Amino acid sequence: MGYALGELGLRRWRTGDALRLAAAHEDPAMVSQGGIVDRASAVDWIGRVADLDNGHVYAVADADDHPIGCVAVTNIDRHRVGWTWYWTLADVRGHGVARDALRALANWAHHEAGLYRLELGHQLDNPASCAVAAGAGFLSEGVERQRLAFDGTRYDVERHARLVTDPLPAPQRRVRVTA
Repeated sequence: MGYALGELGLRRWRTGDALRLAAAHEDPAMVSQGGIVDRASAVDWIGRVADLDNGHVYAVADADDHPIGCVAVTNIDRHRVGWTWYWTLADVRGHGVARDALRALANWAHHEAGLYRLELGHQLDNPASCAVAAGAGFLSEGVERQRLAFDGTRYDVERHARLVTDPLPAPQRRVRVTA
């Protein structure tokens, strides 16, 4: 694997991360995410998420500052509700990286950014993403039938949410958030 997972950081994406970001999107599980197909499209994506009016997108970096994933809260509305999402490199899946990054993001979003409710959804056939959501204190709120379409196939989505008043487990490793 070769990543220092004892500590994580949530930080802004940098143009210098573009090659790693493009490589992450070569993973078959990531191909339909974000439209990133090469370095140029990765640089464009980094530019678009740098200063969102209604959200925050962070690289999840290992202790050596290598980007190994992404966690975000976007589509923040006037009700102080935001949509969260996340992904990690295939090499670090199953090591609690997404769970710990999402826990840290939720804590930051609730207590620093002032959001009351965080929502997320995952394809029903993705139990690993469900485990990340549950592990970060997001409660299931039901299934949205045939919510997403990829390559002509429709997928059910399980919706999860957490409120600022819900208990939030601390990350199992130190996670620095540099907003």
